[in-house]
Amino acid sequence: MEKFTKITGVAAPMPIVNVDTDMIIPKDYLKTIKRTGLGKGLFAEMRYLDDGAENPDFVLNKPAYRKAQILVAGDNFGCGSSREHAPWALLDFGIHCVISTSFADIFYNNCFKNGILPVVVSPEDLEKLMDDASRGANATLTVDLEAMEIRGPDGGVVKFDLDEFRRHCLLNGLDDIGLTLQKSKSIDNFEKSYAESRPWA
Repeated sequence: MEKFTKITGVAAPMPIVNVDTDMIIPKDYLKTIKRTGLGKGLFAEMRYLDDGAENPDFVLNKPAYRKAQILVAGDNFGCGSSREHAPWALLDFGIHCVISTSFADIFYNNCFKNGILPVVVSPEDLEKLMDDASRGANATLTVDLEAMEIRGPDGGVVKFDLDEFRRHCLLNGLDDIGLTLQKSKSIDNFEKSYAESRPWA
């Protein structure tokens, strides 16, 4: 998993509440277990018209937001089913951070396991950040995990809190496998000792 320390990028506004995982990545795209290639299906039902053409009114199809790295979203983002394809699709598209007032628990946990930073802010701060994100090409935010702050295009700063263990994992690029591999020496020593004490096993 890639380390997350700080990103500066375009933030796309999505002032929609209760964006569920089926909206993020519709069920038609769940046939694969690969983490790559899902970006094309991100928000597919809103992003494409019935004939398959791009919906010009959808935010990520607008020229200013095509390479957005940050999403500023409404309350309760990521609710619905527990599909891990949702963070996979966001990351494959290029979204590395989602900012909202609240997230569904399973989606929130899955973000950390895939290198995405979900940031919880107050309604007042979300309103400011949504305004920043609505500026099109000038909607550039800096999300600094080390300082735990978001800096806006006009110099405004929004502070956020995060569990220290989750912060440590993101800063060091550690998913569950990475955490386990940190104990590889102890695991090897245990297996060697176990084999020596039980040669018949």
